[in-house]
Amino acid sequence: MTKATTGAKYKAFHDASVKDPEGFWGKAAEELFWYKKWDKVLDSSNPPFYKWFVGGKTNICYNAVDRHALGKGRGKAAIIWESAEQGKSRIITYFELYKEVNRFAGVLKNMGVKKGDRVVIYMPMIPEAFIAMLGCVRIGAVHSVVFAGFSVEALADRINDAQARCVITADGGLRRGGGVPLKAIVDKALDKAPVPLCIVVNRGVVPVTMKEGRDYDWATLMKEKGEAYVEPEQMDSSDPSYILYTSGTTGKPKGVVRDTGGYQVALYNSMKWIYNCNEGDVFWSTSDIGWVVGHSYIIYAPLLYGITTVMYEGSPDYPDLEVWWRLVEKYGVSVMFSAPTAIKMLKKYSDKYMKMHDISSVRYIFLAGEALDAPTWQWATDATGLTVIDHYWQTETGWPMIADMAGVELLPIKPGSPTKAVAGYNLMVVDEKGEPVAAGAKGYLAAKPPLPPGTLLTIWRDDERVRTAYYGLFPGKFYYSTGDYAIMDEDGYIIMLGRADEVLKVAGHRLGTREIEEAISSHPAISEVAIIGVSDAIKGEEPLCLAILKDAYAPSEELKKEIKALVREKIGPIASLKDIKFVKMLPKTRSGKYMRRVIRAVYEGQNLKDLSTIEDGASIDEIRAAVGSIKDELTK
Repeated sequence: MTKATTGAKYKAFHDASVKDPEGFWGKAAEELFWYKKWDKVLDSSNPPFYKWFVGGKTNICYNAVDRHALGKGRGKAAIIWESAEQGKSRIITYFELYKEVNRFAGVLKNMGVKKGDRVVIYMPMIPEAFIAMLGCVRIGAVHSVVFAGFSVEALADRINDAQARCVITADGGLRRGGGVPLKAIVDKALDKAPVPLCIVVNRGVVPVTMKEGRDYDWATLMKEKGEAYVEPEQMDSSDPSYILYTSGTTGKPKGVVRDTGGYQVALYNSMKWIYNCNEGDVFWSTSDIGWVVGHSYIIYAPLLYGITTVMYEGSPDYPDLEVWWRLVEKYGVSVMFSAPTAIKMLKKYSDKYMKMHDISSVRYIFLAGEALDAPTWQWATDATGLTVIDHYWQTETGWPMIADMAGVELLPIKPGSPTKAVAGYNLMVVDEKGEPVAAGAKGYLAAKPPLPPGTLLTIWRDDERVRTAYYGLFPGKFYYSTGDYAIMDEDGYIIMLGRADEVLKVAGHRLGTREIEEAISSHPAISEVAIIGVSDAIKGEEPLCLAILKDAYAPSEELKKEIKALVREKIGPIASLKDIKFVKMLPKTRSGKYMRRVIRAVYEGQNLKDLSTIEDGASIDEIRAAVGSIKDELTK
């Protein structure tokens, strides 16, 4: 636990946000620029499609770039780009960014892209990706970034669903020193989903083929079609800023639509309230621009707040295990944001690599993306000597729902909990009927509407999906369902137990995969663990454990006995493991989540003919590779 606080300041702040949302958010929006101030803070006339700052006109690019570049932030570093893959770095000031974004906004306009047109961006972690996204929002085009690791099929599906007019890509990305042919993937996708315009950044990484009349070189267009200044489009607050596709339970892409005004207000203030950032800070989110974290906390939030953001091309363990910490020391990173997946990977090795560099500039390390178990939190805290804060949110929300709001009042940390509801979120844990459960009981995490600014406006071309998938799960109750299983303790702290569809039903008892994983993670031999529910004729389901050992340990029957005993001790006999499989790797989706359905299908010998629907967000080839990587270990 951290030093004790009363929690009174947090409580008053949070209470104000849910009791008087209009007063609270109206005040919060004042520090940003508006061409026209809103007529009404919140329009709740058409639930669940709540609109914020109705009648207000603004532009995200103006607030993120012009406001600083044409003011006192002119010479401040906006972006630090570091490529471990190329051994290169680049610092771009706010004024330099302003010039580049204007030039590219001119390219888009002169090539026929208009307000409301959709632009798909399929790019590696390079500064041109920043410039492309900001250029889109400057002219009112709606960008849809697709992670530059998704397959031809996934990219084509998203281009088709968004009805895109333009695709922006690069010749290639880099991964562990090897080139990834992004333009070649785009070419195949455009055979399935044609667009009239494709803009290509040529890095000289891999050879490219350009199709005349459709494909254009970025650098050439910047010289010939760029403009010194493009007037920012005056956007209605509720106009879409971007579409970001996220995983779902069907094969159809689910495009989360974000608004303009509410999003910028939420992100700007989150930098103060949650991340406790100050002028002069360097903020580093280790995510990718293809994910919501990359949109919100590599690009928009730091720039809206006027501080320096780090964009990193590379992995946490390439070319060596020091690379992250070397970068932290080099640039004096103030606040770091990463994922438990990365920490679990580093946990497999010695913590000496963190201690080889001066990382004392870092005030906080925030983690999100999947549940952070207490043993991993403890390891990260001990290894870095820093304040490590778990927090929870979703692509749909755009910014955190649960966090220790360090900029309001740093509450005592309870390892294993992302702390309490963030300002604006009225959260509760309910049963299948939507009735609140007692403190300490398991249930479904839900929110009373309205959700705060910055959350999903709708699902692209599918309003009905919002009503049914998010607001229609509890009979007679109009709540937002997160789809996650959780506990709220007597202090209001929330413990996440995993996706509701991953909860195991063992002999009539409901067990979260997270709680079993956390018990096993406390064993000193364990680096990473995943629990999968497998069929059992008597109990319905039983937990199967897949574990990766730290380098200093080897698989043994004795170790299996210790782990089984640990689960019985910490959870009880009901959670007895069916088996333990020691594996060299755990197959994950591109967003870092375990391919649980694939693992279960392999273990149970299910028919894998229709691989394309078994794990959303992964290509057939990736799933086949995942099957190959674990088949021998699971079936022997």
